[in-house]
Amino acid sequence: MDYIRKASDRGHADFGWLNSHHSFSFGSYYDPRHMGFSTLRVINDDTVAPGAGFDTHGHANMEIISYITHGRIAHKDSMGHEYVIPANDIQRMSAGTGITHSEYNHSQNDVLKFLQIWIEPQQHNIRPSYEQIQLPEKTGLTLLMSPEPEDGSLAINSDARLYRLTLEKESSTRLERQSLRTSYLHIVSGRAEINGQMFEQGDGIGLMTTESIEIHSKSNDFVALWFDLPGIKE
Repeated sequence: MDYIRKASDRGHADFGWLNSHHSFSFGSYYDPRHMGFSTLRVINDDTVAPGAGFDTHGHANMEIISYITHGRIAHKDSMGHEYVIPANDIQRMSAGTGITHSEYNHSQNDVLKFLQIWIEPQQHNIRPSYEQIQLPEKTGLTLLMSPEPEDGSLAINSDARLYRLTLEKESSTRLERQSLRTSYLHIVSGRAEINGQMFEQGDGIGLMTTESIEIHSKSNDFVALWFDLPGIKE
């Protein structure tokens, strides 16, 4: 394992209505050692208070992913999309030439929890677009996003693939980095022993030269996101 990002070491911002942990530099949190990993630029672990949210704001030339783990997001954007996105759904928004949107906690009683993920695009200034899917209820490795739709995956304007990994307690799997590529694992929930070390919710692991990792789940709710990304230029 070439890069380890422990949850306890992440950047942190608490605005009252929003409690956010940053795996990489974001907003007022800056650390030159943690600017992203390959084309993976942002993983923010956000908790939003009931009824609160992000007012209308703009993005351009970024692939923006929301992975909802608890509650529901009320999404509205300048393309005319207006949806309520429940837990266990994932959305992809290609900002392209420019898009504005707002995202609020749909509930007035319960908190919203989701991961906000940014990946650098392969092509700039494309036409903005939006998609979402419900995550399948299955264990193992599931492809969620890829440059071209495949096996129900969403298309992403990036040289990247995103998978979800779910494991039952005391089950194991091996994940392999593709040749000349990098890989990044972010633990969404649960605990696991990975190459002999213990990791838990919020931890991240990057592979640049390491060929594979062995994952042995230590909890019933182990879920992780596995990113296949371009090689990092020296």
